[in-house]
Amino acid sequence: PLLYKSLFVLTLVVAGFILGHGTGVGTGSVALIGAAFLLLLDCYPHASQEQTHRVHQAFHKVEWDTIFFFIGLFIIVAAVEQTGLLTHLAGQVMQWTGGDMETTAYAILWGSAVPSAFINNIPFVATMIPLIESMEGTFGGPEALMPLWWALSLGACLGGNGTLVGASANVMAAAYAARGGHVISFMKFLKLAFPMMLLTIAVSHVYLWWRYF
Repeated sequence: PLLYKSLFVLTLVVAGFILGHGTGVGTGSVALIGAAFLLLLDCYPHASQEQTHRVHQAFHKVEWDTIFFFIGLFIIVAAVEQTGLLTHLAGQVMQWTGGDMETTAYAILWGSAVPSAFINNIPFVATMIPLIESMEGTFGGPEALMPLWWALSLGACLGGNGTLVGASANVMAAAYAARGGHVISFMKFLKLAFPMMLLTIAVSHVYLWWRYF
């Protein structure tokens, strides 16, 4: 029965994500409402004492350590974004290239990979988008910017694999591993993942060269 209820609420939440976009209703609000509604559906048919037990059991299973880690991470990311550090970094990447398309693509690829390994890549990508769009006149229109968009996409996405805090999935996997008795430390993850991340960026570098240059 809980599976059916969960699938029903999941459907409503996905619909809320779609319909709420553009209406001012954030995805976080939709997700929290869905979680509260599922908790209500699970507890409603039972006696008050059983309801209390089910609520406590549900809260006990929540990954509170991970949630508070993300709260702290997003505070730091917001601070880095608001202080203009990301804008300065993106501007420096563009300045170093000297207006050459191939050099710019490689600079964006590597310049987005390393920061994305240590901070959330969403604000970095949001900062880079208008800078790349401003190059339309220099490189000959929107179609000419395709190598730069691919460089940004590959660098920001694969760069998140470099450290334990580079992607939300890494943190969640480490939390579940710790619950199972297998602790993954930051340095242990870094030693294995960062070289692998550099290898995937190198492969992406070759792909960009082969595909566009």
